[in-house]
Amino acid sequence: MSTYVYGITTGSHPSLPDGMEGVGEPARQVRIIKEGDLAAVVSDAPEGLRPKRRDLLAHQNVLAETGAAASVLPMRFGSVSPDDAAVAGVLAERADHFKERLEALSGKVEYNVKATHDEEAVLHRVMSENPEVRSLTEANRQAGGGSYDDKLRLGEVVVAAVQHREAEDAAELQRALEPVAAAVSVGPESTGWLANLSFLVERASAEDFIAAVEEVRKAQPHLEVRLHGPLPPYSFVEPGPSEPAETHH
Repeated sequence: MSTYVYGITTGSHPSLPDGMEGVGEPARQVRIIKEGDLAAVVSDAPEGLRPKRRDLLAHQNVLAETGAAASVLPMRFGSVSPDDAAVAGVLAERADHFKERLEALSGKVEYNVKATHDEEAVLHRVMSENPEVRSLTEANRQAGGGSYDDKLRLGEVVVAAVQHREAEDAAELQRALEPVAAAVSVGPESTGWLANLSFLVERASAEDFIAAVEEVRKAQPHLEVRLHGPLPPYSFVEPGPSEPAETHH
């Protein structure tokens, strides 16, 4: 029977609540596999598991319960190992890495910040900031709308200016929030967002981080900023880009 892994914690972690249930229908009992100083929070893996809402919530709930008592390295939904022995083998083999990560993530949570442009507001901004856009718009207006080529040229200039603004805004957003976070991980570029950033934040200073996001919203009204969290620190289980792993020769 393959083993479903929720997360990794220390071997001294307080025991889980009695009868705790995880993924699957019927829900599988959650249990602990101990190996040295580490422990994995697992259950039997259901056949053909799909990311249904019920199972995603069960996965999150197990991590929330485990993380409430001590630091936990969250595994992403759907992490399955061949059996308990294989899980114990990975804990033994990567013990140093897991211990270092548990220490680094202790008392921290993840916040995901995504940003996009308010289309109308960013066009106003581009018009006010970009002399070329202003002069082409004015020339077209005076020429009663301008020729097809004039309109095409204006369109190209506006698109280029908006793309430049996107890159600037993404960098500015990261610069504004990095000082109130312990680390940042740049997420995969996803359609529709000019920035997709995950921040590792001390649980104790989460209010400061949320306040900093509010400041960005006020200072950059042409941006639509979406904040999601606190989350288990999924993006920081492996050392993140801004926090390289030490290389041992």
